[in-house]
Amino acid sequence: MNMQRNNRGLTLIGFLVVLCVVGFFAYLAMRLVPMYVEYFGVVKAMEMVKNEPGSAQRSLEEIRRDLSAKFDTQYVDDNSVPPQSISLKREAGGATLRIAYEKRVNFMYNLDLVGVFDKSVILRNAGSD
Repeated sequence: MNMQRNNRGLTLIGFLVVLCVVGFFAYLAMRLVPMYVEYFGVVKAMEMVKNEPGSAQRSLEEIRRDLSAKFDTQYVDDNSVPPQSISLKREAGGATLRIAYEKRVNFMYNLDLVGVFDKSVILRNAGSD
């Protein structure tokens, strides 16, 4: 009598390997997603400043104070974006606001995940739409 059984499925060891791989990527996502959510808050605060009339004529210190207040409403940590990373470049047609910063997140043991963020927006003049 020929008794051939065809087993299909995942063994316990195979399941544990898949579980470890999925767990690693889930942990990676848990460390990276907050960093990017914070970056999108920075971008939203920059867009809010950009849409304010006359923002191109304001001083760098005024813009830094305004951004700091907007960062609080966007859940951006004060230590993430230091004031030195906010710059303003004046040109003939207006001004360009640039924020360039680096964010480090401890991943495991002595390994860090590093995000380098750089965003620029052109600020509006007083009467422009």
